[in-house]
Amino acid sequence: MRLSGKVALITGAGRHKGLGEAIARQFAGEGAHVVITDIGKPSGPMLSADNIGTAAEMDSVAEGIRAHAEAAGSAANVVTLTCDVRDEEDIKRAIGETVKQFGKLDIVVNNAGIGYIMKPLTEFSIEEWDLILDVNLRGPFLMTKHAAAQMMRQHQAGGSKGGRIINIASRGAKSATAHLVAYTSSKHGLVGLTRVAAVELGAHGITVNAVCPNHVTTGLGAKQNAHRGKVLGTDLAGVLAFRTSRIPLGRVGLAEDTAHACAFLASDEAAYITGEAMNVSGGEEMH
Repeated sequence: MRLSGKVALITGAGRHKGLGEAIARQFAGEGAHVVITDIGKPSGPMLSADNIGTAAEMDSVAEGIRAHAEAAGSAANVVTLTCDVRDEEDIKRAIGETVKQFGKLDIVVNNAGIGYIMKPLTEFSIEEWDLILDVNLRGPFLMTKHAAAQMMRQHQAGGSKGGRIINIASRGAKSATAHLVAYTSSKHGLVGLTRVAAVELGAHGITVNAVCPNHVTTGLGAKQNAHRGKVLGTDLAGVLAFRTSRIPLGRVGLAEDTAHACAFLASDEAAYITGEAMNVSGGEEMH
């Protein structure tokens, strides 16, 4: 119960088997009240119902997390909100509704991201580039901007020690992978955002860190596996064997690995850690 009584908002958490769901489950199991957000409805052909958390799926995810929290003996409340992280007014609304319901905001996890558009650099369209940068980098900037302002107000009022902002980056924030030019660029930028925010917000008791997982076979990860299989000329088993061969600990990542790292960074145990980009990769990434 390291997070008992804390209030956490997690973006892009409305899909089953996603990193956001795993993080929300971990937080709720450790006592935090959790606000799950996702875009809620399709928004153009590249953000179809197949690639987003719909309102119905968000509700289903929340129901499962409530059951998990109850079984863990946690009194956590789990609610859902639609939020398009590209829209500044939507960000402000989601934060406002969180504070209205729970009275404060302690933790933000910028998890919403796009990594399923994969093709050679010379074939990337400007529309695809803009969409990925908007979700993966503009979104965390906007959420950090307004969440930090709320956390600063709480800190100044004496009702809070500060806050925690956690950005879900990627191994792609440190190493390059072919056919992921926009994704890799956005995640490198996210580490830069993390570091600048850590420098500026530390005086207000707000820590800002990034978590850099390697491949995890979520819904997004399954699309990456399919594409990698075509490139390598192999099936899913071959792709997973290829991935595993590069990992010293001998297995691919699980969503729970990232969730455990986030729970630590959100806790008081990590109060003196900020500006870091923590690898959660089984040793595949070591810098």
